[in-house]
Amino acid sequence: MKLTGAQALIKSLELEGTEVMFGLPGGAILPVYDPLIDSSIRHILVRHEQGAGHMAEGYAHATGRPGVAMVTSGPAATNVVTPLCDAYMDSVPLVCITGQVPYAVIGTDAFQECDTVGITMPVTKHNWLVTDAADIPEIIREAFHVATTGRPGPVLVDVPKDVAQQTMDWYWPDSLDLPGYKPTTKGHAKQIKEAARLMAAAQRPVIYAGGGILKARAAEALRELAEMTGIPVVTTLMARGAFPDRHELALGMPGMHGNYTAITALQQADLLITLGARFDDRVTGKVDAFAPVAKVIHVDIDPAEIGKVRRPDVPIVGDCRRVIEELVKAVRNDREKRAWPDLAAWWGEIRSWQRDFPLAYEQEEDGPLKPQFVIEQLRDASPEDTIVASGVGQHQMWTSQHWKFDHPYTWVNSGGLGTMGFSIPAAIGAKVGRPERMVWAIDGDGCFQMTAQELVTASVEQIPVKVAILNNSYLGMVRQWQEMFYEERYSEVYLTPDVPDYTKWAEAMGCVAFRVDSPEDVAPTIEKANAIDDRPVVIDFRTDYREKVFPMVPAGASNDDVITGPTNGAR
Repeated sequence: MKLTGAQALIKSLELEGTEVMFGLPGGAILPVYDPLIDSSIRHILVRHEQGAGHMAEGYAHATGRPGVAMVTSGPAATNVVTPLCDAYMDSVPLVCITGQVPYAVIGTDAFQECDTVGITMPVTKHNWLVTDAADIPEIIREAFHVATTGRPGPVLVDVPKDVAQQTMDWYWPDSLDLPGYKPTTKGHAKQIKEAARLMAAAQRPVIYAGGGILKARAAEALRELAEMTGIPVVTTLMARGAFPDRHELALGMPGMHGNYTAITALQQADLLITLGARFDDRVTGKVDAFAPVAKVIHVDIDPAEIGKVRRPDVPIVGDCRRVIEELVKAVRNDREKRAWPDLAAWWGEIRSWQRDFPLAYEQEEDGPLKPQFVIEQLRDASPEDTIVASGVGQHQMWTSQHWKFDHPYTWVNSGGLGTMGFSIPAAIGAKVGRPERMVWAIDGDGCFQMTAQELVTASVEQIPVKVAILNNSYLGMVRQWQEMFYEERYSEVYLTPDVPDYTKWAEAMGCVAFRVDSPEDVAPTIEKANAIDDRPVVIDFRTDYREKVFPMVPAGASNDDVITGPTNGAR
């Protein structure tokens, strides 16, 4: 069967199970958009290419399947660099197709030409420049395999316009040949036994669960391990939902804006059972002072992460789910042979920290609206399995702190790159992937202004996401740092309270919109928003600009120097 390269590309995407893609056409990719008309693939037309990438990320976060984005050459390709880097940092499976100028004119500075492969090489697991239409089926199959195996991540396929127009004899490869790409998924049996031995000797162990738990679909295995051993669990920003927040063994989120108990438990631990986490600087604080007496078991599918920040006593390279399942067996065998330490004293300390240092804020009846109060009201009025997407900044931290994530794959956020503007398109992608779920985007006014135009996409495509803007008229996290560390010198952080008018803007984009200024209006307005399911909804919550995120570990400081609140100072 003779097909054009473009037809082969679309057919290959179909065979890889692609149900939806996010994109925006243009000259170089135009040949590929033509056969898309006859395809089973749903295409979501975005308003900016960055939105296409973040929607594909949100789709991947919520479903576990690879997100697919397709854009044209030049500025379109450069516009997806941010989502690619975001996906690379957070290990999100993403397949990006970019158009390119005809192969014969590459290097001549042709219209809308750029070195897409060169530009994206540092922020993708791998990328391909297609030089022959006959290679397309094999390359697409390789692209999906690389994106979804080992440590997941983004890949890019750059397709010159003339290659898309060439004809080829259709085939579908039966196998893949990728020399040098052989991710280790099975953990070393001896190391797993050694990990169980260390756990058997620990008096103050903590399970330090990272985003790799979710990428490996290991939430159930993690819960089995924790419940078998009675060991407390902290879940990083990227792992929220991997272990239920309401579980008695859950300590919540550690890190720069984690809760006191999670931060301090890591510091005081004598053993860190590190599963799919990478000792990120936001968790460790000053590395030399992090968990100073703890031995470390480190499980990660990426060997490059082992020993990168902290040298482990027991390194295990492998898929988190498979390793945890084997670790459960090893622990069960070890517990049959000897008595394990009683953790009652350790739990006594932990419960005292939970009692003495809870997350706290004050919402006065007639006082300014507190952002934490808004989030708790949203949480309590929404189904337990609601998917929450956030932007980056104070609202992200408050959401992670105050929402109760009891289900995996319900928290969609930008962790490693910290991309402002992530929330709206990511929420749209999540809702496309899980249309039966309620999806709330919790955004700041600074983030919202970066990608709000994608609500036009949501309206036109009938994707009924819900958006809560925590609007304090500032770049809130930057203001917090300026207040605390720059002698209240507020340089370029004021966004003004009246421009734009968020309700009018949202209505102009086809959304239902509300504005809330007082605490008593929060719950009834959320109830109205939750009842609307045929179009996007935006609520502009006017929140207290003076509110700061606590606890906080100052950048470069030890986690022992955690600041618990505005009047407590360092503990």
